[in-house]
Amino acid sequence: AAPVLTISPSELEIGVGDTATINVANPNGKVSVKSSKAAVASAVYGNAVVTVKGLKTGDTTVTVKDAKSNKKAKIKVVSRSSSSLSVSPGNISLNVGATANITVGNASGNVSAVTGDASVAGVSYSNGIAVVTGVKAGATTITIRDSKTEKSVAVTVLNATVSGEYSLMAWNDLGMHCMDGTDFSVFSILPPYNTLHAQLKNKSGKLVSTNVTLTYQAVADTSGSINTSSADKTNFWSWVDDLFGLNPAENVGVNLDGLASGTPMAGNKTPSLTPAPMTYNAAYAWFEAEGIPVTPFDDAGNKNFYPTVKVVAKDTASGTILATTTTTLPVSDEMTCKGCHASTDANDPARSNAKPAGGWVFDNDVEKDWKRNILKLHDDRHKAGAAFQAAAASVGYSANGLLPQVDDNHKPVLCVACHASNAYFDKENKVSVMGGIAGIAPFTQALHLKHAGDSVLDPISQTPLNSIANRESCYQCHPGSKTQCLRGAMGKAVDSSGNSLMSCQSCHGDLKAVGSSARQGWFEEPTCESCHNSAATGRRATTGVDANGKVIVPADHTFATNANTPVPGLNLYRFSKGHGGLQCEACHGATHAEYPSSHADENLQSIALQGHAGPIAECSACHTTVPNTVNGGPHGMHTTGNAWVHQHEDAGKSGCSYCHGTTSAGTPLSEVKVAKTINAGEFGTKNWPAGYRVSCYSCHNGPNP
Repeated sequence: AAPVLTISPSELEIGVGDTATINVANPNGKVSVKSSKAAVASAVYGNAVVTVKGLKTGDTTVTVKDAKSNKKAKIKVVSRSSSSLSVSPGNISLNVGATANITVGNASGNVSAVTGDASVAGVSYSNGIAVVTGVKAGATTITIRDSKTEKSVAVTVLNATVSGEYSLMAWNDLGMHCMDGTDFSVFSILPPYNTLHAQLKNKSGKLVSTNVTLTYQAVADTSGSINTSSADKTNFWSWVDDLFGLNPAENVGVNLDGLASGTPMAGNKTPSLTPAPMTYNAAYAWFEAEGIPVTPFDDAGNKNFYPTVKVVAKDTASGTILATTTTTLPVSDEMTCKGCHASTDANDPARSNAKPAGGWVFDNDVEKDWKRNILKLHDDRHKAGAAFQAAAASVGYSANGLLPQVDDNHKPVLCVACHASNAYFDKENKVSVMGGIAGIAPFTQALHLKHAGDSVLDPISQTPLNSIANRESCYQCHPGSKTQCLRGAMGKAVDSSGNSLMSCQSCHGDLKAVGSSARQGWFEEPTCESCHNSAATGRRATTGVDANGKVIVPADHTFATNANTPVPGLNLYRFSKGHGGLQCEACHGATHAEYPSSHADENLQSIALQGHAGPIAECSACHTTVPNTVNGGPHGMHTTGNAWVHQHEDAGKSGCSYCHGTTSAGTPLSEVKVAKTINAGEFGTKNWPAGYRVSCYSCHNGPNP
């Protein structure tokens, strides 16, 4: 039988002038809503939600009706005195013994401040300021009340003061994780799955891996947005067993590591106000939390593609905090096909070419609509074929097609069950756990080649997607016009006219190149040295692939990723490491978000460690005493700063021009990121502003320094 219409909640109490929502699930056909007393409360339906607004005190009933049944919700509208009480910030994190202020504004009458647990945090109020004091490690809530209403502030108290003798770096592995949005009942490409890595260094520059405990927790970002749960923002946990054969608890993710050998590692928790543990992975020399299920919806219901987490490193024995840092867990639901595959009355070429033979499904649930249209189109083109029938039988899907699998069997489709995908990588066994079915094209290949055809058009410009040579082509399906995934130093680079110097195609090639059968999706990626090499102008090219979309492999490997990483034949940036055993991403940021990022919160870690945004490049970030070296620094660098002034005379001069150039202009590689004052001895004191490019002629008169 088809699923029955349901609504939730079935009772509401709202104030005059307030709004509330009723969620509608499993509608059949067109949905209508009606309030029995429209003067008491109005009701409007859209996107699987009924929005109810209180108009005057009284009771009414809202009826939600589809083609087969109806459901009723009781609504009570009450009088509520208006209050404009405000508190800021909405969340606080502080150390034991420290204080933090909550600013209270627009209060009516007397104001009080009450702590939910005085053993964790105390609070006092005076003249518009509530002062919170950390008492012991834990979490509680501070409630601010005036004569009309109350506001709550979440408080997290950390165990001790940071010692300052350690440097902690944390990062997300991909720079952006995609998920299927709120609905997983039709099909899934990617689940909510984020990965957090961290490394801890002492100030002698050594990695610390023993006798320390690392945790992660949700914190508010600089705008006040916080994301502490996921199970109430998506139906993923209702369908995870059908999709993946795993059954994690709510707010616990799936973990691909170990899955290939049948022993998947424990899932990790959605970040919350309660610290969750990270585990140390000796093979990669990092602490990790793999498969964190986080969504792009904050606790206020607003979209935030960059939820922020705090990572804390403690001495295991004493509980003393050694270091803390913040980073983001980027996630987007803009991995969507709505632009062309959503049901519509429009008849432009882009949408007409994507229309199933039997017409659009016109599902009232917008999250299900485009997915069901895609399954219907897939059935039009493939279900009668022998390859489809064999594949369906192999994975237990309906022989009648993928849409009947969903509509009749009520089981969602996992695309990568048939189409192999290296996105599902088990790094413990170093193999993809979604190997696909022989004769069925891998997922990356199938999608990119299908959309590289001349009939697949941009829904706005109506031009072939493959002919668009900038990121707007990719943003039709990937995050995205709002997410702005490509936000790192390379994505921000512009020419003298303000046009982007680099787009997705600069590193990956066009759709045909990405979908080439000669390329392994997710594995054969551009490397740092493809652009950063001695053959490039200024040691920086703006494309890492040739005219055929093949990755450029230069002779110069100064900025190379690690060969045969993580498996023979690959050299992936996200697994590579360099100076002092630090992962490349620890200092340079994640792919697509290389420091400095255009998203301000992603620069907080660099600023905290070295005083400015950008790659971790100041020796003092990891070293109390800066080592003297000619070529022992990152990428074979020498020591920088005043110490080097008096050491470089004994160093060979043959390699200076690689970074410093041969003229007084210097190069981007010799640019200082913050103002520096250098004691150049007989050449005097040099005051170099941020952005200054140091050359030999900054001190010496040419041409023979």
